[in-house]
Amino acid sequence: MEKHSNQTIIQKTVKSGITFGSALAMVISYTAWKSIGWAIVHGLLSWAYVIYYIIRY
Repeated sequence: MEKHSNQTIIQKTVKSGITFGSALAMVISYTAWKSIGWAIVHGLLSWAYVIYYIIRY
């Protein structure tokens, strides 16, 4: 039973991290480009765009 509980916690943490990454990417994108379209695209890329932005700028 404990293994199932740990797996559930890990799954929720991963989902939260992906959601946070998408939100962060969209905010950074909209701030930089002032475009909702680019914000959506970058939100789909999630952490990849956040890391790219940190390295690039």
